[in-house]
Amino acid sequence: MKFLPLSVAVLTFMLAHFARAESNPVSFAYILQADSFAKTKPSAVAKLKESGRDWIVLDATFAGKTPWEQADLDTICSGKAGRKVVAYLSIGEAEDYRPYWQSEWGSNGNRTTSAPAWLGIENPDWKGNYQVKYWNAEWQKLMLAAIDDAMAHGFDGVYLDIVDGFETFEQGANRYLVDRINPETKQTYRRDMVDWVKTIAARARAKNPAALVIPQNGSQLAEQKDFVEVINAQGIEDLFTDGNKLQPASHADEILSHLKLLASAEKPVLLIEYPKTPERQALSKKLAKENGLVWLVTDRQLKTLGESGK
Repeated sequence: MKFLPLSVAVLTFMLAHFARAESNPVSFAYILQADSFAKTKPSAVAKLKESGRDWIVLDATFAGKTPWEQADLDTICSGKAGRKVVAYLSIGEAEDYRPYWQSEWGSNGNRTTSAPAWLGIENPDWKGNYQVKYWNAEWQKLMLAAIDDAMAHGFDGVYLDIVDGFETFEQGANRYLVDRINPETKQTYRRDMVDWVKTIAARARAKNPAALVIPQNGSQLAEQKDFVEVINAQGIEDLFTDGNKLQPASHADEILSHLKLLASAEKPVLLIEYPKTPERQALSKKLAKENGLVWLVTDRQLKTLGESGK
């Protein structure tokens, strides 16, 4: 298997000419555990105000239960002209620590007979996170209520995680099949996700016509023109490294081929990498810059500002 240092010339196809509008970021922050970043919400607000970052992704609540208020977000945004603060929401998995979760659905990874039809098995890599039928109307109703709440509290948009949830269903029982058809909707699982993101975008923009919509991962969807048209940016994790391990060149090559489509549409790509060693951090930054990506090197738990910039 061929790895990055042997193929930098191949995978670095130079998106350096990627055109950025003046409103696009050159740095960002991604903090989901703000109560670890700062002990109190006021202190988190003060630190984020002075962070220097252009865009900031925050969990929709502080410490999982306390809403960010309009005044909090206004204060954060006052620290830098043009700053945007967007709310993190997982739209492709259910989380048993969210307000919508009902205890009778199950616990400790086990679902009960009372669990809704859209709720699937627990993600073996993330305790408390469960696969969902993201096209299901009841699941979407729960998530759209969360979108409404985030927008009502003054966020500038939404950052959507588990957009690559369609990959779980493409795996099927025996083999992986690109564009596998969903028997419940009679269209592909990818199209179901595109439609879901478009529904979310319409809902957010009904509250704020300028709302940012930023999906994370699932870069294959950039092949769908209407998906690219409806989003403002794309988040990508673990493109060049997986922790301190190098990603196979084939992994980076495939994703970068999708990102070309976003570059031609002048949509910024927010790259999040989690290496710990100085050598791997330097490599992540170097390759991000060469490919015209807005980079962030941070901790996997998303408790800190990390490093981000040009």
